[in-house]
Formats: sequence, C-alpha cells, structure tokens
Amino acid sequence: MRWDPAQYRRFANERNRAFVDLTARIEAAAPRHVVDVGCGPGYLTGLLAKRWPDATVEGVDSSPEMIAAAADVAGASFSVGDAAAWQPGADVDVIVSNAALQWVPRHHEVMGQWAAALPRGGWLAVQVPGNFDSPGYTVLRTLADSPRWAHELHNAVDHTNWAGTVDSYADVLLDAGMIADVWETTYRHVLAGEDPVLEWMRGTALRPLLAALSPGDADEFTAELKAELRQTYPAGPHGTLFDFRRVFAVGHKV
Repeated sequence: MRWDPAQYRRFANERNRAFVDLTARIEAAAPRHVVDVGCGPGYLTGLLAKRWPDATVEGVDSSPEMIAAAADVAGASFSVGDAAAWQPGADVDVIVSNAALQWVPRHHEVMGQWAAALPRGGWLAVQVPGNFDSPGYTVLRTLADSPRWAHELHNAVDHTNWAGTVDSYADVLLDAGMIADVWETTYRHVLAGEDPVLEWMRGTALRPLLAALSPGDADEFTAELKAELRQTYPAGPHGTLFDFRRVFAVGHKV
C-alpha cells in the first residue's frame, strides 16, 4: 500500500497544527538525540531540527515514498522503519510520534517500551486521531460493508479502533514513571475546494480501500463515497466544516 506525499500534504496547514500543539508541550532544553517516528514526508521533522540545532534529529517512516520526499529536509536524517518494531538507542532522549501509531495494533505496549527505554529527563510525545466514530469515517465503513462492496473490501476495512482514550494513554505514561500531560482536542477545520473531505481521506483512510480495487471499481467506489460525503459535509458559504478529534499524550521521565 503506497503513500502519496503530495496528497497527504494537500491539507498541510490543518494536519500540521496538531504536531505544533503536541511538540509545544515538550520542555526539553538541550536534547542529544530526537527521533520522529512516523515522520511522513519529513517537513515537520525539520521543525524539530530548527528547534534543537545541536541535537541529532532523525525521522523514521515505514513508507519509502515518504522517506524519499524527505530527502531535501535540512538538519535531519531519515530512514525507512516500522514503528511497531522500532526501539530507541541509548542516547535517544526525545521521541515524537504524530498521527502514526493509530496504524499500529497494541501501540500502547509499544509506547510503554519506548517510555521504559528513555533515560531520566527524557520526553515521549504522541498524538493519534480519535475520529474513528466521526460521521465521515462511519460513512466510509458503511459503504465498504454494503452488498456491492463487501466481498471486495472485507479484508481492506479495519473495524478496530486502535486509538485509545485519554485515560489509557495517561496510564501508559504513569506506569512508566513519567509525569503525564494528556488531553484531547477537536479541531473544527474549514476546508476549501471541491469535495475536500473526500480529498482529505484520499491521503489517509481511503488508501487501503482503493488499493484493493481495480481502477474501474475504485472510480465507482469513489463516486459513491463522494455523493455520501457531500450530504454528510455540505459545503457552506465559507467552505466545508470538518471536525477532527485528536488525542495527545506527553510524558516526562523523572
């Protein structure tokens, strides 16, 4: 399943805000080694390099296409790697993972392993979308489960909500001996353009479904989804309102 960096960055301003809000709560003054796990096309990792120019800053992502797009980002190095298998080296003292761990089953366990490996004074900052039950994603799953598409898409739709609750992430950090700063925010985005919610989904949740279909069926499925999303998210005079809930967890090891 290939990622499209250009499609993902189409709503960069809206997607970037959560990263900025997350990393603003990291109070590390002079970290040695900062790793952005699930870094995507790397431009946000570049913000970490600018913030901590004396640190070794590294981005890791499972998508070769995303890592290739990060080649021009200054101040950081990048490599292909699976977040579920990645573990920090002894000198890593800041770990950031923004909108990536929702793809990883049992990622609470992964977070606990990262937290345990951090030295005293280290920081772990994670953000995951908490919009599994939002109207748009409910429409997507319902359409994929319909008689027309269920046979072709039954293996492509994941009905498991891997995103946890605020309490579940607080427990992970507290169990690791960290001071826990955990919260949730629902952003109300005003999206411009034609069928913007569909285009948003093309960059994330829609990808595995379209990859499972032939080109002709993918076009048919997309047309049906477009019609449903237009009713769910009608365009207004200022754009299309799109609410997106996110869950944040920042831990400081003391």
